[in-house]
Amino acid sequence: MPELWFYHLERSELEQALAPLLEKCLQRGWRALVRGGSAERLDQLDTALWTTRDDSFLPHAREGDPVRQPIWLTAAPGNPNGAQVLFLIDGADPGDISGFERACIMFDGRDEAALVLARSRWKEAKETGIMASYWRESGSGKWEKQA
Repeated sequence: MPELWFYHLERSELEQALAPLLEKCLQRGWRALVRGGSAERLDQLDTALWTTRDDSFLPHAREGDPVRQPIWLTAAPGNPNGAQVLFLIDGADPGDISGFERACIMFDGRDEAALVLARSRWKEAKETGIMASYWRESGSGKWEKQA
């Protein structure tokens, strides 16, 4: 079973927080799958990932051949690009995460519904024996693992 990491956004918007995490995946030679809740939201994220930073390139796609893409954006279940890491955004259903090394739930701490859902998923992970970690955004925008 993969590790389950919870990323609690408190200051940054998802687009600004997700891009550096995807960069780290690529630096480690990992492929990533970003599963969102809607096609419209994934369209927004797709555009944001192309324009996040001038000095960075995050090769990704939503259409075409997923096997060729190190980062795949989708609302569908499965793992079409053979990713090691799954990022769940906007309350996307994790489905079967057993084919990943790590699954990351990113949630906005300013959104009460997102907090409730994250707490529910944390409780479920602990009850089923999944190794879960909680990461909180610091004042400087860095991720800090909480005890």
